[in-house]
Parts: sequence; C-alpha cells; structure tokens
Amino acid sequence: MPRRVLPSLAPARRRLLGGVAIALVVAVVAGTGWALVRNRAAAGTVVEQAVPGPVLLVPGYGGSTASLQALAGRLRATGRDVTVVTLPGDALGDLAAQATALGAAVDAARRRTGAASVDVVGYSAGGVVARIWALEDDGATHLRRLVTLGSPFNGTALAQLGATIGGACSVACQQLAPDSPVLDQLLNTAQPTGPAYLSIWSTADDVVLPPDSAVLPGVPSPSLQSICPTSRTRHSDLPDDRQVIAMVTEALAPTPVPTWTSADCARLSS
Repeated sequence: MPRRVLPSLAPARRRLLGGVAIALVVAVVAGTGWALVRNRAAAGTVVEQAVPGPVLLVPGYGGSTASLQALAGRLRATGRDVTVVTLPGDALGDLAAQATALGAAVDAARRRTGAASVDVVGYSAGGVVARIWALEDDGATHLRRLVTLGSPFNGTALAQLGATIGGACSVACQQLAPDSPVLDQLLNTAQPTGPAYLSIWSTADDVVLPPDSAVLPGVPSPSLQSICPTSRTRHSDLPDDRQVIAMVTEALAPTPVPTWTSADCARLSS
C-alpha cells in the first residue's frame, strides 16, 4: 500500500481499524453464495456456553499485535489460553484473507488445546474480520463468544475520506467506508445464532466516526460512558483501558455475559 497520505489523515490511519476484507468475495459469490455460507453457519451445533476454550485476539488496521498485549496478559492471568492473531499483509489488504487467517488460527488453537470452541475478541476492524469468519463455512459452530471493541460495523467517515483521496486508503480502508458493499452485505446477513455477542465502544472514539457505528441491532452494545459517564477513552486506548479489560474478562467468563450499570463503574475502573 502506498504510504503517502495527507498529514491530517496520517495519525488517524495509523490507529485505524482492522479490516473487512470481503469485497472481492462479494463479487465472486454474489447472490446464492452468501446465502449458502449463511445457511451453513446457522445450521451448526451450538457450543456449550459454560465451558470456555482458548481466546483469540484479533488486531485492527495495520495489524499491530502490540496493542493487544495488555489485554492478553490480563486474560492469561485468569488462566486462559490466549493467542494474538497475526493477520496477513499488515491487515491492510483484502480482508477475506484476514478472516481466513483467523480461521486457521482458530483451528490451530483448537487442535493444540483439544477445545470444542473458542472465544474471539476483535479490536476495531478486527471485530469486522471476526464477524466475517463467523459467517464463513462452519465458523460459528466453533465460536462460544465474540466481543468487539470499537468496531466500525456501519463504517467510519475517516475511511470514507481516505477513499476519496488517491493512494491514501488501502483496500481494507475502502471497505470500511459507510455504505460500502462489504458492510452492506454484513449488515444484511444475520449473525448466526448460538454464540453470545457483545460490542463495546466509546462515545469519545476519534477514529470510528460516528462512534455508535459499533452498535448492532440485536447485539448488546454498551458504550463505556453508559457505565462510567466520565470516561474519555479514545479509539487507540480501548485495548489498554482498565474498564474495557475488566468488561472483556467478565464477558468471557463461564457465567453469562453481564449487563453492567453505573453501579459497576468503580469496580471495573479500579
């Protein structure tokens, strides 16, 4: 991908999202192809919610695994087996390939641990990649819980701006623009039943614009501020934020995914 970008766009691009790479897939499997994928996923066996397996953390745009190390460390401290997934092409190119890479990492984790299912946490566009994987083949049959952090399910104006500037926006970036064919297809494809889903986001997000792009119909989508009103967590701070780490840890426990209120703010933020 060309590295020349407008100065005003460059800082945000470095923090931007992890991608959605199915634009090419949509072109190839338009029509019946997506229906077949969706039906295969929906027909899978529902995994046991009370039996957690390994955790896979999916990075955002640019593929930085360093941004997820604090979260990985906290989860490992609770006894969880954690893999931080390395995505191909620095997570800048076609994200169908990124979803395939996630699938390979899931298969490897299950073989290594003997687990029937996994938990997946997707940061930024890594959450979109995880949704694509869950719709592919039998992905959802091996998924217990999917938690996303600041994921642009409805697109981001920052990607839309980059898409209008020649050479400033990679394939993944273009696919994260609002109303892109990729996002339209995902939003119009029902998420498979069985796994538990959670979308965490911040009203102070400065990359996913508007921040409530992370809200999905039918999916619990709490903002940090709905629990801790004074939170000022920005997009790049999400994986390291104490409240976020505590929420993710609790969401991946053997117990049902909690519903948090302002009464939980002090505990989650400590």
